[in-house]
Amino acid sequence: MNDQRRIEPPRAADERTTLTGVLQFQRETLAMKYAGLNAEQLRERAVAPSGLSLLGLVRHLAEVERSWFRNVFSGENSKSPWTPPGADEFADFDVDTADPDEAFAIWRQECARSREIVAAAESLDAACEYRGEVISLRYILAHMIEEYARHNGHADLLRERIDGTTGE
Repeated sequence: MNDQRRIEPPRAADERTTLTGVLQFQRETLAMKYAGLNAEQLRERAVAPSGLSLLGLVRHLAEVERSWFRNVFSGENSKSPWTPPGADEFADFDVDTADPDEAFAIWRQECARSREIVAAAESLDAACEYRGEVISLRYILAHMIEEYARHNGHADLLRERIDGTTGE
């Protein structure tokens, strides 16, 4: 569970390299937020009245990776490991008995699969249709950066409440 290294994204590169570098930096930032914590701390909903936990954020971001890159962009029909049929669509946040090692392994797998999908795309102009709209890979990458950046802000607050650790 200790993924504490981050690689700064390039400061002057082409668009694909820049977007994928910034997204990877955000992924690595999330990994820093959960590094060194035990299962109980990872499940802790530390900022009342919110029900968010660091483990819930990891599971949610695995879902976001799977959904946008595999299902929306690649047209797969990949099912959530945490949301059985008929369950609340945000079951990824239900972590009372969740296994952190399983969650981190799935998140890492989804990130790796997302990187493969992006690398295989001919260009950032590659697009798919989703809910009647055309969506480019460029948009998906920008959206994913936004998603991680927002949730990394949540993770900052959670981590500070759990053990006082602050940082980027």
